[in-house]
Amino acid sequence: MIRNKYLTFLGAGLLFIASACNDGYEKDPVERFTLDYLFSRVDSAGVQSRYFLNNIYLEHLFSGYNRVDDDFLDAASDDAISIDNTDPTVYKLLIGRYSAISRLTDMEWGSYYQGIRKANLLIDNIDVVPFNIKYINALGEMKPLNATMKAEARFLRAHFYFELVKRYGGVPLVNDNIYELGDDLQLSRNTFAQCIDYIVSELDEIKDDLRSLPMSDATEFAHAPTKEACLAMKARVLLYAASPLFNESPLKVGNELIGYASYDRERWNLAAQAAKDLIDQFGPKGKGTLNLAQDYRNIFLNFYGANNPELIFFRPVGKNKAIETANGPLGFSGNSLGNGNTNPTQNLVESFPMKDGKMPGQSDKYIYNPVDDPFKNRDPRLDLTVLHNGSRWLNTTLETQVGGTHNPSGAKYSRTCYYIAKFVKDYQSTSDYADDTHLWVMYRYAEVLLNYAEAQNEYLSAPSKEVYDAIIALRIRAGIESGDNNLYGLKANMTQTEMRTVIQNERRVEMAFEEQRYWDIRRWKIAENVFKKPLRGLSIQITGAKTNYYEIDVMSATFDAKRYFYPIPYSEVIKNKNMVQNPNW
Repeated sequence: MIRNKYLTFLGAGLLFIASACNDGYEKDPVERFTLDYLFSRVDSAGVQSRYFLNNIYLEHLFSGYNRVDDDFLDAASDDAISIDNTDPTVYKLLIGRYSAISRLTDMEWGSYYQGIRKANLLIDNIDVVPFNIKYINALGEMKPLNATMKAEARFLRAHFYFELVKRYGGVPLVNDNIYELGDDLQLSRNTFAQCIDYIVSELDEIKDDLRSLPMSDATEFAHAPTKEACLAMKARVLLYAASPLFNESPLKVGNELIGYASYDRERWNLAAQAAKDLIDQFGPKGKGTLNLAQDYRNIFLNFYGANNPELIFFRPVGKNKAIETANGPLGFSGNSLGNGNTNPTQNLVESFPMKDGKMPGQSDKYIYNPVDDPFKNRDPRLDLTVLHNGSRWLNTTLETQVGGTHNPSGAKYSRTCYYIAKFVKDYQSTSDYADDTHLWVMYRYAEVLLNYAEAQNEYLSAPSKEVYDAIIALRIRAGIESGDNNLYGLKANMTQTEMRTVIQNERRVEMAFEEQRYWDIRRWKIAENVFKKPLRGLSIQITGAKTNYYEIDVMSATFDAKRYFYPIPYSEVIKNKNMVQNPNW
């Protein structure tokens, strides 16, 4: 390849138009520069090559905050509904109004392949830059910055491939190739197994070239993936690979593009061991750089440090009040303005247990009164996740009944009478939103515990003490009461099936709105059953001093099995005779 070629071809080959992210990374118009300029043999600070890597983060590592045309992705699951009742994109995702031709936000085939191509450009050229900047890798060795930049590019490439695989199944692996305009791109899809093996092997190869926590250069490189992030991604990738959609109950038996050829229980063990490797090395009994944060709110507001040992990898989204403005309750103005974009469902609210860890209606200690006071004595995570009628917010007690002060009737109103409380600081006793630093957290220690518990439970015939301990750790942090048996609401001697139900619900509660539920109900292959139930909200009736809550059906959606995978873009299938479309698309 001629190195001085202008980079006007960055968008070519397997690409649609890329979607840009929000602020938080520094932009640079890299497409107008030559390779010799970006990867200069005389730039000992590597200024332009660092801008180039920065651009990959900026353009292709997405923040999930209102990512789907102003809505959270979870509004296409059973956890939330868009406030927009005029056919928003997220509603089309929910009901399946898309095709190989009609593409929607989240399909991102082109953007991820463009990210892969940029990563390959950096991997292929970074070694010529004569860096005098050093860093300490995960083994404690002093290395030139080239080494970690190359490892970071490979980490990002692995991330892009995994995002493609969970959407489409097996996709073409281009390896280190950098295709030019006019190249023959008659590439076949690799099998699902080949893609998983490739991603895992990449992560295994680069883990020691990345930084480890704590990072001495965190001020400049706080966004950078660490060895811990590498291990966390591996654990998630292997968990997905072991899950029913790909392993036990594939959509189409024998189609190795969308799953394994046959079931192998050992895949659950591989996923469990990957999570345990991270826990043992860096958790409280290892190096101690990772643990559950004491302050649940703080996870999404502050990066690496003693106050946030839970954070593993994140995408910065800037210092502003955009998240508060987009999702805060209606009925405020000025610096308190909220648009209430994403409305949590009653389905989600009901998944939060009582303070003793028992599900609503199953607790002997706390009576659940869904009509008079459904929010009393609940898991403290409920109030940290969902704003409801009676919540304190912006120095005000919220009135979220339709037509109420904080849910006025109009073109847009909360269709469930709920709003999101998660991801922002405590605004109970302040009057205005402030410009705050926000992080889109992509990997955190709580998920690693959940991944381990799920994989280990599926591998064993009955849940072990370690499985119990992982769930109990999350419940202790949440503020669930220990109970007489010190099991924090868990039943002793559960079966594998009983524990599976607990783990899936705990994951839903703990990871709400973090782009987990949408994919979990797919990889567990339960989406058809989930959407047999309507999405629900509340009708709040106030008579004098008495407030009554009644559940109402807000929306119904069915799930067609072919939607477990997105369709390959029609343009790719039509121009590439080797590109096989996903089943029934």
